[in-house]
Amino acid sequence: MLNVISAVLVLGLLGALFGALLAVASKIFEVKKDPREEAVLGKLAGANCGGCGYPGCAGCAAAIVAGEAPVTACAPAGPDAAAAIAEIMGQSAAVGEREVAFVRCNGGTAAAKRFEYVGIRDCGAATKVAAGPLECAWGCLGLGSCVEACKFGAMRIGPNGVAVVDEEKCTDCMACAAACPRKLIVSVPASKKVRVMCLNQDKGKAAMSVCENACIGCGLCERECKKDAIHVVNGIASIDYGKCVNCKLCTKVCPRDAITPIATPEEKEKYKEIKKRQAEAAKQKAAAKPSLAKK
Repeated sequence: MLNVISAVLVLGLLGALFGALLAVASKIFEVKKDPREEAVLGKLAGANCGGCGYPGCAGCAAAIVAGEAPVTACAPAGPDAAAAIAEIMGQSAAVGEREVAFVRCNGGTAAAKRFEYVGIRDCGAATKVAAGPLECAWGCLGLGSCVEACKFGAMRIGPNGVAVVDEEKCTDCMACAAACPRKLIVSVPASKKVRVMCLNQDKGKAAMSVCENACIGCGLCERECKKDAIHVVNGIASIDYGKCVNCKLCTKVCPRDAITPIATPEEKEKYKEIKKRQAEAAKQKAAAKPSLAKK
């Protein structure tokens, strides 16, 4: 019995000693936490979506306080939160136009298939099976990896099998973009509705053979734009949103309906008539110049 009591006392003393040592060590090696971290953390979205590139909201707050991330690092929190964080940090928040995610693909059911994929409902997994089931190497696989990644319910698979963004719910966290193995999702200004819905870099017949809606790099949109806002780069039309004014002229001349908002046949026909009249007027004006010069 005496042995048992002695053992308990020894263990108790050792426990107290080690506890005291740990308490002292915690004070000696304590890492001082900047009180601003908690204040910044309280202004973040709290979704831990990872769109900022840091491990959760706590990691993002620590990076902002350390000066490793901007006060606007948390896109889902919005501009008001960014302004509040800037105030905490003694900075001024850069106020820019709201941006949203956009899926650059209009293929889906219009894209040619190499085989029927039967397996895990994951786009990354599908691309590992003979480079994916689509003939188009840039096409949306429609298996919903981006939908799973979105913490705000802003992604869904549309009726044509292509991922679609709900811009009212989108926070531009771009977690969907990180989940897309084909890198089809980009960030665009919410107010700019003219967007190229294709990333296929093949040209002409090669592009048409893999998708009915593919951009063929014909350059009609580039020639039609009066603001020099759209150019064909690497076989695909790309928009400079700093110049785009949403005039939609490019949508009316696109033969593949690869630019949104897609013009109706009536709109295209009406625009052709306008162009025809303009050409005739220019021709008449040019013909009248020599007779005026003679006078």
